[in-house]
Amino acid sequence: MMRIALVTALAVAFGASGTSLAQQQPDPRVADLVQSGALRVGLGIGSLTTATRDPATGEVKGPALELGRALAARMGIQFVSVEYPRPGAVIDGLRAGAWDVSILIVDPVRAEQVDFSHPFMQTDLTYLVAAGSTIQNAGDADHQGIRIAVARGDTSDLYLTRALKQAQLVRTDSIAAAVELLRTGAVNAVALNRPSLIAQSAALPGSRVLNDGFADIYSAMAVPKGHDGRLAYINEFIEDAKASGLVRRMIETLGMQGVRAAAAAK
Repeated sequence: MMRIALVTALAVAFGASGTSLAQQQPDPRVADLVQSGALRVGLGIGSLTTATRDPATGEVKGPALELGRALAARMGIQFVSVEYPRPGAVIDGLRAGAWDVSILIVDPVRAEQVDFSHPFMQTDLTYLVAAGSTIQNAGDADHQGIRIAVARGDTSDLYLTRALKQAQLVRTDSIAAAVELLRTGAVNAVALNRPSLIAQSAALPGSRVLNDGFADIYSAMAVPKGHDGRLAYINEFIEDAKASGLVRRMIETLGMQGVRAAAAAK
């Protein structure tokens, strides 16, 4: 019921005005998308900050899905999801021109390839460790002999590649594979955003998410380089979603722990 209420609120806030605008006079900043009739949204599966799939039902949910649908409704066009096995793989789709907008965590490496909107959500990167681990805080993880699993191309991979001095990164092709390495004892920790690790820890008895993190991160919409008008349009959309409380309600409805709405842009 809470999910239905969220979808209804998004439609009321963005759908009616967006449809009217699309039918009468498309905003020139997104006229190319309106003319195409569809908004292709890149979904990186596996992280709570983007999208996850229920293994039992196959249902996909997450901020990328909810905000993507709301943005499409605002434009008055069809929402089309373009799925990838992990958030970092979304960039591969960018090279192929497979999507129009995506949701990613802001990172300077990605900023060389896409332009980011104003952030809409904030959390941090931290570690999940197994029962009995001697790693008590984030600083303990960067020592000789420590192996840290990350999903290839994920924000934790990008950040730790720059920051680690002694620990070794073990890259996997999915977040689930990284967590499996911790379960089997092949690594000492998994690095990921806090809400995703909190959810993963429930399936690993005795595991714990560290109280502190090693980086604050922000989620934003991303567009391919060279689309300044589209970016300006999306920035207005993001600020409306934050000001109306829709981002906050989305976080609550999706049950995302350790996450809060980003502040309004100055």
